[in-house]
Amino acid sequence: MTPSTTAPSEPAGAHGSEAPSPWVQRWSHLVPAQGRVLDLACGMGRHTRWFLARGQAVTAVDRSAPALAAVAALDSSGNHLEPLEADLENTAWPLAGRTFDAVVVTNYLWRPLLGPITASVAPGGVLIYETFAAGNEAFGRPSRPDFLLQPGELLTACAGLQIVAYEHGLLDGPKRVVQRIAAVRAPLHPCRL
Repeated sequence: MTPSTTAPSEPAGAHGSEAPSPWVQRWSHLVPAQGRVLDLACGMGRHTRWFLARGQAVTAVDRSAPALAAVAALDSSGNHLEPLEADLENTAWPLAGRTFDAVVVTNYLWRPLLGPITASVAPGGVLIYETFAAGNEAFGRPSRPDFLLQPGELLTACAGLQIVAYEHGLLDGPKRVVQRIAAVRAPLHPCRL
């Protein structure tokens, strides 16, 4: 199985400088105000920047040291950001035993990590995931099946979470086929009415 890197169809240097994903923005209200966010395969940090601006602490993980150096510069206070360099596809899961109030993944797929990713969502936390899906090969890269989610694949991966929203379809600007989900883990002590 070949890994899917972050946004292979983007020009060099563009990743991270663009606006946060509308999907991430749409579901950010589910992240607690003081919540800790995991931005997985963060690239140049477009979502790290988004959550830091909202006052949330972020653990930003990527395999690129230059990208993480740019991400580290986003935290002017120096106490809300934990940059972590890790090759997620060739080493053990670097966050074993840790959970987050939000786990955010965009334009990245490495199927062996789907279990650890969902396990990293804390009770009461949210997973916000968006990446390329089957059908995208008609519009460009990525086009290999290893890089494309199959119909319902995120639903299956999130079986232990409550699905808030799920989509699989064609987006414009640029045209691409994506699968995306927002899912929450039940809190340890649910509210009783």
